[in-house]
Amino acid sequence: MAEVKACLFDLDGVIVDTAKYHYLAWKRLANELGFDFTEQDNERLKGVSRVRSLEILLEIGGITLDEQEKQAGMDRKNGWYLEYINKMDSSEVLPGVKAFLQALRDNNIKIALGSASKNAMIILRNIDMVSYFDAIVDGTKTSQAKPDPEVFLLGAKELGVAPSECVVFEDAEAGVEAAKRAEMYCVGVGSAEQLGQADFVIASFDEMSIDRLKF
Repeated sequence: MAEVKACLFDLDGVIVDTAKYHYLAWKRLANELGFDFTEQDNERLKGVSRVRSLEILLEIGGITLDEQEKQAGMDRKNGWYLEYINKMDSSEVLPGVKAFLQALRDNNIKIALGSASKNAMIILRNIDMVSYFDAIVDGTKTSQAKPDPEVFLLGAKELGVAPSECVVFEDAEAGVEAAKRAEMYCVGVGSAEQLGQADFVIASFDEMSIDRLKF
């Protein structure tokens, strides 16, 4: 590949683990609707939109809601999620992340966030990490959900680099697919079984270094 000039990071499951807060909020909604929602059920929600997440939840519970009720459910879920993330702090940044981002800065490699979350700025402020990013592309700037490559292509554009000069860090299958569709190199963060499409997989950023970017 070309020389690496930029790294793009998903937020949930890569920089911080907000997935647990999404899970708690969806579980709370399911319980309110009269059924349980397990961590195994929650695996089906990874990397999909809020609307599709609700549809999956309702399928699991065998419940039908009209459009107005669906919107009300999503609003309640999001309100609970915001309550949870507003209590976050820098202790929730995942291991090795800050050291690796600092190494990128020290080597003049640009850094962007590429997240579907509309709450990305709230989270970054709470964990005191806004200043690490040269560009932030979140759910307020995108119209297409992953696996559409829009979020990463916008990130590359904002950084002024070609897609072939970018490396994406992703923890979800849909995100890895989005990176590959953007014609970017991709490092999976998590399980090699789930993220087999990635160029290589790390369990955490403790395993990552600048040398590993020199493919």
